[in-house]
Amino acid sequence: MAAMATGGKRGNARLPPEVNRVLYVRNLPFKITSEEMYDIFGKYGAIRQIRVGDKPDTRGTAFVVYEDIYDAKNAVDHLSGFNVCGRYLVVLYYQASRMQKRMDNDKKRKELEELKQKYNVSADEVAG
Repeated sequence: MAAMATGGKRGNARLPPEVNRVLYVRNLPFKITSEEMYDIFGKYGAIRQIRVGDKPDTRGTAFVVYEDIYDAKNAVDHLSGFNVCGRYLVVLYYQASRMQKRMDNDKKRKELEELKQKYNVSADEVAG
């Protein structure tokens, strides 16, 4: 009876700190639909939201938000490496700080390229 009161499958399980309800999925087929994503990820628990990337720089990626953190962990455990249309999924816990850092680096790289073009500087001149 005590096991049922704590949620049965969950018990007193401690989760690693990176575990959260939001998953970041990479290596998706470009033509995958939200409905197909719900079919795949919905088997592991109630989903609050799925956002499939539809821009050139976000295609092949998605965010999946579960209602329950344990369902999200279960999905990561079972779907990392899952084959969808010949592509093996990469399923990660979303980490805002890492995503922001990546976006900042991309922005800096773009600004550097624009300055190189503006001032007609080649990569050799920058490195030398």
